[in-house]
Amino acid sequence: MIKKYLLERSSWILLVLFTNLFILFVTYMDSSIPFSSVLYLVSLSMLFFVMFLILRYPRETRFYKSLVERDDDLDVTSIATPESPFEHIIEESIMNQAKWLKQTASNNQMTLEQEKDELLSWIHEVKTPLTAMHLMIERIEDDVMRKHLTYEWLRIHLLLDQQLHQRRIPFIENDLYIEHIDLETLIFGEIKTLQSWCIQKGIGFELNLEVAEVLSDAKWLAFIIRQLLTNAVKYSEASDITVSSYQQAEHIVLEVKDGGRGIDPKDLPRIFDRGFTSTTVHRDNAATGMGLYLAKKAAQSLLIVIGVESRLGSGTTFTLTFPLKNEFVKLSSV
Repeated sequence: MIKKYLLERSSWILLVLFTNLFILFVTYMDSSIPFSSVLYLVSLSMLFFVMFLILRYPRETRFYKSLVERDDDLDVTSIATPESPFEHIIEESIMNQAKWLKQTASNNQMTLEQEKDELLSWIHEVKTPLTAMHLMIERIEDDVMRKHLTYEWLRIHLLLDQQLHQRRIPFIENDLYIEHIDLETLIFGEIKTLQSWCIQKGIGFELNLEVAEVLSDAKWLAFIIRQLLTNAVKYSEASDITVSSYQQAEHIVLEVKDGGRGIDPKDLPRIFDRGFTSTTVHRDNAATGMGLYLAKKAAQSLLIVIGVESRLGSGTTFTLTFPLKNEFVKLSSV
């Protein structure tokens, strides 16, 4: 800040130096003026000027230091009280800008909330004819036609469900209810939803649940498992998907293992990124790149650690490591 202060006052410093040098020059050229006396006065003048700069430095830089040290947000309370007229102008400009930005942010938030509510309402309205359509599809006697229509119905159902949870995730803390969940009941419910798709692809399920219950939120845990199972079914063909639960040290681990095509090692660090699909099969138009991203976001809110291991051609294993019981104090205090 000292360097910036001297640069800011450089014109004044140069003026004082030039004035004193000019006085010395005139004194030197005019022999009638005692040079030693004038040199003494100039020296005193320069000394007083340096002392003036030193004394003024903290006072003149206090306001600007507070601007440098403040966080880049809309909180203007950390700005020091201005003293000079120019500092008052700067403060007024910052206050007006912060006020305008807060108002704009508030208006944008209201608009987003309205759009979210309208979309959620639309999704719920669409689910009614979708349910009726499913009942109609089940009455179709042609097995091949029924299977194809059921698959397309399931895709629409899963996409709507994904969109619904995507809109709710920013407010997930307000929607959590931690309870003991029976894993077998929850997983069977998700498998039943995917049953027609699995039959079509020749995929079976094997459950090895050494631990029967976990402590979590049933609705959001079901959503996470749904994304993992959907991902496993999508990239598998005529193979079994194994769902296991077991105790690992003090934590409970739920494992979803498939025998599908696997994930390229260079893609592994990015599979939870928003919108990322695959570099191996980049033309896969069915992939949205949102399922695993949303699963990871939901898992973080539930304090679940989600991991993945995979090799090309050897399938993929996703693991959900549940937190300890006392860690849920963080969620209950939200």
